[in-house]
Order: sequence, then C-alpha cells, then structure tokens
Amino acid sequence: MSKETPCIAVCMMDPKTKLCFGCGRTLPEIARWHRMETAERLAVMDGLAARMAEAGLVQMPPRTEHG
Repeated sequence: MSKETPCIAVCMMDPKTKLCFGCGRTLPEIARWHRMETAERLAVMDGLAARMAEAGLVQMPPRTEHG
C-alpha cells in the first residue's frame, strides 16, 4: 500500500479555516492519513488546491535544506 502524502513539512494550522497552511488538510485527515485507503488519500489530495483557494489560503512552498 502506497503512502502518498501532500505534506510539505510546513505544519501550521489556520485557526479560522482549520486547514494546514502547508498541505490544506484538516487535523482529522492528518491524524488518520496512514489508515486511509489509497483511493481516499488520492481523492483528498485531488481537492486540496480548490479547498485552499476557496478558503482564501495560498499554499506555502516546501521547506528546503540550505547548504
């Protein structure tokens, strides 16, 4: 079973929308992510960009390692 994830290691929750600024998931989604079936994870990931746009959030870029 694959463990695809939208996590970009920017784990901060927006208090208004209850969405993660980095990936757009909710805390319940994050908590049960590895127990979801692949199809459910992919369905959630397919809707994250629209969910964040609807909430007025801009997805943060992934953290990078510096030299």
